[in-house]
Amino acid sequence: MLRIQKSVESNHVVFSLSGRIEAEDVVELQRLCLSETDGYKLVLDLADVRLVNREAIEFLADCETSGTKLRNCPAYVRDWIAKERGQ
Repeated sequence: MLRIQKSVESNHVVFSLSGRIEAEDVVELQRLCLSETDGYKLVLDLADVRLVNREAIEFLADCETSGTKLRNCPAYVRDWIAKERGQ
């Protein structure tokens, strides 16, 4: 189960995520990212994320490529993103 909390810091919208990010959550996160960031930079705070699947990694990698900051990204997520990018 994924829990999402939204906050605004200066010119950033921050979504603090906790729990698991699974395929069905990616669709909701995509919708949120598109609808909530008009005029704001987006930050995904992953400090409390405990489990992700491949779809989530692909989503997070795409977010980062398009300018979203991944804050408090767990090392295993960072490593998996790098592997998906072929680094």
